Amino acid sequence: MSDLTQRQIKILKCITEEFIETASPVGSETLEKKFSLGISSATIRNEMSSLTQLGFLKKGHLSAGRCPTSMGLKYYVRNLMTPKNMSISEEVGAKEKIWNYRNEFEKLIKETTKELAVKTRSMAIATTDQGSIYCCGASNLLEEPEFYNIDVTKTVLSLMDNTNFWFDIVNKAGIHQGSEEIIHLLIGEDLGMEHLEPCGFVFQTYEAGPHRGILGIVGPARFRYQVVVPVVDYFAELLSTISR
Repeated sequence: MSDLTQRQIKILKCITEEFIETASPVGSETLEKKFSLGISSATIRNEMSSLTQLGFLKKGHLSAGRCPTSMGLKYYVRNLMTPKNMSISEEVGAKEKIWNYRNEFEKLIKETTKELAVKTRSMAIATTDQGSIYCCGASNLLEEPEFYNIDVTKTVLSLMDNTNFWFDIVNKAGIHQGSEEIIHLLIGEDLGMEHLEPCGFVFQTYEAGPHRGILGIVGPARFRYQVVVPVVDYFAELLSTISR
């Protein structure tokens, strides 16, 4: 990983957060007007060019603005963002929704997947080491501009029952049970299919008694990571502890 200057880090953070909010490439003029960077538009453009060469940014298809690459998004999540953890009342509410299913694993994982989809307004997916897959919230995808593209939406929906795809991409990423990573991210090209380039998969592993698997969400690559990362992590931990 290339070492970034503090100025480059600040520009990358601003571009990423603006892109997450707008779903549009971000130009130097926007950065100069909206953020107090204390540098000229020309200097911003030079730094954006450097970040592009380093692989953190890419050019927008129809504009001169820039978007974060999968590498840029991962750097943001792991180094720059400030997580917005769930409140105590939100955690208690989530636990209450699934508590009654703690002794019936299939109902527990179905209800957990449903609540995760509701909380994140994304498509939630859970797998088990027995090869089962649970999915909920596919209609949430239609609220995001990335899924106005019918090819993107068709590709994601076609994978709802494809257990091999989800196990394969996790295995290829070298992610194992008990990994110490705070959260797992597969973004864009990580997903290995052309029409999944604008998509992201945020997930965590769980161990619920004898059951093991992954629990996560599928949506646009520009997830509101500050919010969804703590939520995914909490639900995976809840699933792991509630059925012990």
